[in-house]
Amino acid sequence: MKRIGLIGGMSWESTATYYRLINEGVKARLGGLHSAELLLYSVDMHEINRLQHADDWQAAGDFLIDAARALERAGAQALLICTNTMHKVAPQVEAAVGMPLLHIADPCAEAAKQAGFGSVGLLGTRFTMEQGFYKDRLRDRHGLRVVIPDEADREIVHRVIYGELCLGRTEPASRAEYRRIMADLAARGTQAIILGCTEIALLVGPEDAPVPLFDTTRLHAERAVEWMLSA
Repeated sequence: MKRIGLIGGMSWESTATYYRLINEGVKARLGGLHSAELLLYSVDMHEINRLQHADDWQAAGDFLIDAARALERAGAQALLICTNTMHKVAPQVEAAVGMPLLHIADPCAEAAKQAGFGSVGLLGTRFTMEQGFYKDRLRDRHGLRVVIPDEADREIVHRVIYGELCLGRTEPASRAEYRRIMADLAARGTQAIILGCTEIALLVGPEDAPVPLFDTTRLHAERAVEWMLSA
């Protein structure tokens, strides 16, 4: 089994899901008492959040580079960044170490295409929904048409992520808002919706949307298991 390094803590609630899913995946494949051989570097989300909202992505990237190098020194052979938003700095992080980075958008886009979908809605932080680092990869590398909510709804999605989900809160009123927003994306012609924040699946599931949902946390964890057990 190859050893993978996780940069987590953004937020720790979803990182805990990563840890469980990766271990469950290894056990399902190998059976018995097998579990995942992994390393976890969990950062202080408060500092990352401050740098994100100050638009200091250089410092945020340096923060993750330090974490990646620590994981590499500890023996990691590949890297997962356990958050969609911080993939904004993924190219810099990967360039700073000598191991591959398994990008979170790729397994999700591949799953959508394999299911026959060409048009997807995207939910996430304002950074993920509005900036090009994520949408452009889905479009340019994978050929997907990407639709995002309107400005007012983007603000709701963003607020719920940072103000509730990252604090471990799941509110019925917020679930209702997400259901409404996902229904609107479907009405605009999207065939599926990417849950492009690792906390969103803590709030909504397949029963909450009129179109299929692609959970980046689960798909990213599955990709990690595939890599760890590959020859």
